[in-house]
Amino acid sequence: MTLVTLLALAIGSLLVAPSVRAQSPETPRRGGILLAAIGADAPSLDPHQEQTFATIQPVAPLYSTLLQIDPYSYPNIVGDVASEWKISPDALTYTFKIRPGIRFHDGSPLTAADVKASYDKIILPPEGVRSIRQANYSAVASVEAPDPSTVVFKLKFPSASLFVNLAHPMNVIFPKKHLDKDPNYFKNNVMGSGPFKLKNYTRGSTFEGERNPDYFVKDRPYLNGYKFFISTETSVRAAAIRSGRAYIEFRDLPMAEVDSIRKHLGDKVAVQQTPFVIHFDVSMNNTVKPFTDIRVRRALNLAIDRYTAGKVLYGLTGLRDVGAFTRPGTEWAMAPAELEKFAGFGRDAEKNRAEAKRLLAEAGYPNGFKLVLKNRNVKLPYQDWAVYVIQEWRKIGVEAEHRPLETAAWYADGRDQGNFEAIVTPIGYPVDDPDALLTPFITGSSQNWGRFSNPAIDDLFARQARTLDPIERRKLVVELQKVVLENAYHIPGLWWSRNVVHWTKVKNWIAPPSHFTNQKLQDVWLSED
Repeated sequence: MTLVTLLALAIGSLLVAPSVRAQSPETPRRGGILLAAIGADAPSLDPHQEQTFATIQPVAPLYSTLLQIDPYSYPNIVGDVASEWKISPDALTYTFKIRPGIRFHDGSPLTAADVKASYDKIILPPEGVRSIRQANYSAVASVEAPDPSTVVFKLKFPSASLFVNLAHPMNVIFPKKHLDKDPNYFKNNVMGSGPFKLKNYTRGSTFEGERNPDYFVKDRPYLNGYKFFISTETSVRAAAIRSGRAYIEFRDLPMAEVDSIRKHLGDKVAVQQTPFVIHFDVSMNNTVKPFTDIRVRRALNLAIDRYTAGKVLYGLTGLRDVGAFTRPGTEWAMAPAELEKFAGFGRDAEKNRAEAKRLLAEAGYPNGFKLVLKNRNVKLPYQDWAVYVIQEWRKIGVEAEHRPLETAAWYADGRDQGNFEAIVTPIGYPVDDPDALLTPFITGSSQNWGRFSNPAIDDLFARQARTLDPIERRKLVVELQKVVLENAYHIPGLWWSRNVVHWTKVKNWIAPPSHFTNQKLQDVWLSED
C-alpha cells in the first residue's frame, strides 16, 4: 500500500488504532532481561535532536509517540498515544484523540498539551535547539490542543507525507513541564511514558531499562528489562552474540560474522534478512575549495566503481545495491537506464576514471590533490565503505587521509559545524518516503551536510511534498534527484541490506527495513532466561 493510498483511505474517516499488537502462536512468557549489543554510544538522549540508531534503539522503549509504524506490517501506521483520528475532506486538518490514562514515569498524566509542546519543539524549535526533522513539517500551520484529550494539526496545504512523518519513532512525547523550563533538558535526561523506565546509563558501556508496571497497554511489557552493551567493534558485538552475552544486535552484522555465529550456535539462533531504507554516501563541503568546483565534485563521483563495490562489500558490510537517493526497486526510484547517464553510474569504470582525470586537470589539479575524509568510528559499514572510496580516489590521483571520529564528534564536525572537506554520511528513514529521503538536499536543512543550495531543488521538493497524485509526484521526485546528480553536490554510495541475527529465545520481534522502527520491545519476550 502506498503512502498516498493510505492517506486517501484516511481522509474523512475515523480510524481506530488497536492497543495490542499481534502475537506469536506461542504463549508469551513473562520475565527476563533482553541482552543486546549496539555499535555506538548516543551523541545525546534527545531523539528530536538526533538521527542515529545509537540514540533511538536504547531510548525508544522509554517513550511513546503519537503514531507508530506497525511493527508487524510495514509500512502501515497504527496509533500509540493516539487512540483514533480523522482527516478532514480537504486534507488540511488532522484531529487525534489521546488515549486516556497514560502517565509519564513520574506519575504525571500525558495530555494533549504534552503532544503539542513536543511537536512545537520539532516544528518551531527555540533558539539553541536543533530539530533534525523540522523540514518534514513545512505544511503544518499550527498544532493545537483544544482540550486535554484532543490534538489538532492544521495545515497550510495538503501534505502527501505528513501522516507517515507523524509516525517517526524519534518524535517521542516529552512532558511539557520540562520543555517549558529547558527545551534541551532531554539531551541528558529521560522522562517518558513507554513500556520501560531508565534504570542506568554508563556512557560508552551500557544502557539499561526496567519494566514500567504502569504502562498504558494492559499486561505489557513481558520483559523485566533490557540491557544494551555498547561497542563500536563489529567483532566484539558478534562475539557477544556467540557467547550469549547478548541475544541480539538490532542493527546489522556482516554475513561472515552471521555465518560464523550460525555455525557455532546452530538452531539456537535465527537470522532475519531485509532491505534497508538507508544508503551510505560521502558529503563534500560545497563551501570550501576545491569542492566549490563542479568539475572536482564530478571527478570524485566518477572515480567510484559502484557496481564492483556492491560485489566486494556485500559480504563484508551488507552494502550492495546501486541507486540514487530513493531505494532501488521502489515506486520512487530512478530507472537504471536513467541513472547510468550520471557521473559515477556508467558501467565502464576505466572510461569514468579517464574522464575524472581530465576534469581534475581542467580544474587545475593535473596531479590530483590531498584531502581528509572524516568518518564515524563505527566499522560496519562506515569504515569499510571509506576504505573502498579511498582506494578508488587513489586511482585518479586523489589521496585521502581517513580520520575516524567518535560519534558525537563526527556529528559535531559534519552536521553541526561543517568542519570537514569530505565526510562519510548515511541517509535513511524509517520508511520509503520522499519527503524524508530528499530533505538532505534542500537549502538550510540540518541534514544538508554538504551545505549546498539550489533553488530548483527547493522548488521541486516543495512541489512533490504537496502533490497527492503519485504519478505526478514520482516525476518531481526523480527530477529532484537528477538535479542533485547533475551538479554532483553529493557522492551517492550504496544502499544497505540488513542481517539481524538473534537467539531463538527472543520471541515476537520482526526486523523491519529500518533500524529505527520496532524498538519499543513491549511485545518481545524470552522463552527462557
